[in-house]
Amino acid sequence: MADDTPKLQMAAPDSTEQIAREIERERRTVNREREFGLEQSLGNFRVGSVKALNAVPLTRGIEDQVIYATPAKLAEMLRRDELDAALVSIVEPLLNDRYDILDGIAVASLGEVKSVFLAHRKPLEQAKEIFCDPASLTSVMLLKVLLAERGLKPEFKPLENYEAAKEKDFVLLIGDAALDFALASHPPSPGFGATCEIFDLGAAWFELTQLPFVYAVWALRRGVENRELRRQLHEAKDFGLDTLDHIIASRTEYTEEFRKDYLSWHIHFHLGSDEKRGIAKFIELLRKHGFGPVFEPRFVS
Repeated sequence: MADDTPKLQMAAPDSTEQIAREIERERRTVNREREFGLEQSLGNFRVGSVKALNAVPLTRGIEDQVIYATPAKLAEMLRRDELDAALVSIVEPLLNDRYDILDGIAVASLGEVKSVFLAHRKPLEQAKEIFCDPASLTSVMLLKVLLAERGLKPEFKPLENYEAAKEKDFVLLIGDAALDFALASHPPSPGFGATCEIFDLGAAWFELTQLPFVYAVWALRRGVENRELRRQLHEAKDFGLDTLDHIIASRTEYTEEFRKDYLSWHIHFHLGSDEKRGIAKFIELLRKHGFGPVFEPRFVS
């Protein structure tokens, strides 16, 4: 007799390509949910940041809630209590004993940083005056320390504008403006000529100390209940680092290859024991050379 019992058939296994597509769909769904969770997450807290490539991973998902300004302007707003937190130069909480530092998050480098350097046409030993962007804070103090360690104490003057940089022998450049200079389509930059050299402050700091240098941290206004704000800033950073490949691929500054190299290698975003040792060394040298008074940092999780 014929066997009419239904036969079970095994489904064909998914191909590697199908599995990869499914994993990618699930990843995108999770990221959309995380992004949605960060929307309006800052509530009534006023948060400031710089509008620079190296800050993008720390504000992932909260970009539309952040107030953007230069480092110097953010520091002024913090001092006037117009912000509850800001991604500011490390010198702001070191020179003003009114902020806590959010632990675990920083803009730092271990060696060459690429976006903080002194462009010079003459030897460093001949520097009598250095022109710098008035928006810079940490970079000026770091350069003062590095030069003081070499026995050099030139005068620092504000740079009128970046066009005027062409006429100067010593110019301190930071952030995206520094990257624009370094990545000019036809280097060397017009006005500096073939003799222009780059003194990378991150590389010089590492050579001196063998430690990371911390350029910026989240400074929190002391005396304000901000536990939820701290949690959201950590979540934004975690989201940014988890989706760093997306940031690198989707941003338009410079080339994708450079963005990957810069954000994955030259800059890192962790504030741990090594970075705190770097901060402690910076404090030691600031005090040694009379750039103070300098206060001990207070970290909060």
